[in-house]
Amino acid sequence: MLIVEDDRELGHMLVDLFTEQGYSVDLAMEGQRGLHLGLSRPYDALIVDRGLPALDGIDLLRRLRRQAVTTPALVLTAFGSLADRVAGLDAGAEDYLVKPFEIEELLARVRALHRRNIDQATLLPLGSGWLDSESQIVRLPSGEQVALSGQECRLLSALAARPTQVHTRTSLRQRVFDGAEKESIVDTYVYYLRNKLGAGVVCTVRGVGYRLGAL
Repeated sequence: MLIVEDDRELGHMLVDLFTEQGYSVDLAMEGQRGLHLGLSRPYDALIVDRGLPALDGIDLLRRLRRQAVTTPALVLTAFGSLADRVAGLDAGAEDYLVKPFEIEELLARVRALHRRNIDQATLLPLGSGWLDSESQIVRLPSGEQVALSGQECRLLSALAARPTQVHTRTSLRQRVFDGAEKESIVDTYVYYLRNKLGAGVVCTVRGVGYRLGAL
């Protein structure tokens, strides 16, 4: 996550808050630094203050969107009029929250942004490697690339999009292998993935189904 906030106390409070939630967090305290980080590193979500030094938060979002950075963004600001909210959303933000705010609401809104990003992502983490679902290639930690078939890629994408969830064979058959009659097709393609990427890439949860492992 990238947080762009010039209030030092609030910025560090947000870093601590989201670190406790399991996020890896970068903090930028002015707009130019936020722009540099947003263009040079991949993030699951952005939290951007509007009234920033050097580069306003609205201009920051516009520049990121012009550079095809599609990471979901939440504007967190004291500017709360209707015109302010419309300007933020039109600049490319997916959400807008006015200060002062409730912590639980902020966390819920960021979880929604994160889910949206995962659902739309074509580059998904696999431990220390990556799945590029658009090109159907897995990039191993060594730098080697492994090509997948269409169904192998769809199965691995379904697991990687919800990495902590245990997926039943029925749900995977319905989601990935539409039209297949037997759930054994899921086991077959799990075998193919393990054969190509190593036994640990998919974990078996006995009596339930499968979840993502790691390369």
